[in-house]
Amino acid sequence: MPGSPGAQPLLLASASPRRRELLALLGVPFEAVATEVEELTEGDPAELVVANALRKARAGRELVAAGDGVSDGSGRIVIGVDTDVAIAGEVLGKPTDATGAAARLRRLSGRAHEVLSGVAVIAPGGEEEAGLERTVVRFRDLAEHEIEAYVASREWEDRAGGYAVQGLGSSLVSRIDGDLSNVIGLPIPLLTAMIARLHDD
Repeated sequence: MPGSPGAQPLLLASASPRRRELLALLGVPFEAVATEVEELTEGDPAELVVANALRKARAGRELVAAGDGVSDGSGRIVIGVDTDVAIAGEVLGKPTDATGAAARLRRLSGRAHEVLSGVAVIAPGGEEEAGLERTVVRFRDLAEHEIEAYVASREWEDRAGGYAVQGLGSSLVSRIDGDLSNVIGLPIPLLTAMIARLHDD
């Protein structure tokens, strides 16, 4: 695959099944581990997701160093990713209940918002690189019964912004400008470019 990271094993510092599915598409050996990281929630949305991605990658590297939950930590590139939805300069985060999910959908209805992903990679030698991906998503005007039906589907659970574009949430969207994989939760073109640069250094 052009631009793929090669055969070097990767460690994905994430419990997200969506990220695991996307990374598996590259055909590169990897292992995924959940990390306990306190995420930042206040500040500039773009800076937040990059800072949180670095926190996750560093926590993953600590697991590699300790051999904790990782079958073979030697020689691994560690990946940390953080994705959120921002509108009018504010991150929406993940709804904790149906009321919060409905409120987010009403706010996004008929408007454009940004899906921001911070990506951090750490080479086996400790070199770090962090990057940012932005995708603009526009929702169509949503009727209240559509919002209620989507909330009832429970697809919003554990989703930044309260929707999943790869599922039923695709029916809420009228336009996407940018990388679709970023909206799902792992910007593959950015990640592969970052890993390639680590190999070139």
